[in-house]
Amino acid sequence: MKKSLRYLAALSVFATGIASAQPTVSGLGQAWPNAPDVSASSNYHVYVFDKDGVRFIQINDRSGHIHGAVATAEGLFLVLPVGSGSKFVTESTAEAMRHSIPEERVYWDERIQITAQHQGDGSLQLRATDKCTNPVTCNDTIQADLD
Repeated sequence: MKKSLRYLAALSVFATGIASAQPTVSGLGQAWPNAPDVSASSNYHVYVFDKDGVRFIQINDRSGHIHGAVATAEGLFLVLPVGSGSKFVTESTAEAMRHSIPEERVYWDERIQITAQHQGDGSLQLRATDKCTNPVTCNDTIQADLD
């Protein structure tokens, strides 16, 4: 119950940030937004938009097809309803360490890392990880999985 309430509170924070978004994030959801490509991989294009304390990160393939996007603020993630239907998972660093299948790092900053992993069925899984390891200075993260 407590985790559900935290999840609802996080969603309301994101909804407020998204609802008040001005044209500075208008490229979000577009194949070729008017934003710099900050990808760490030549196989992907990654675009970052910051608005009202919320960071929006969109991952496209080399052809511009959107695979997914996530909004993040204060250690919380919200998977956005854009993209080709790739699985997008968000998790804490401890959870990420359990995976042994190789992943390609496509984005990272001081707090967030996003990796891509091709699945056996041909689909792509994007994984956003909160890199913060100090529970005193970091909030808990929320795990979300979209099929």
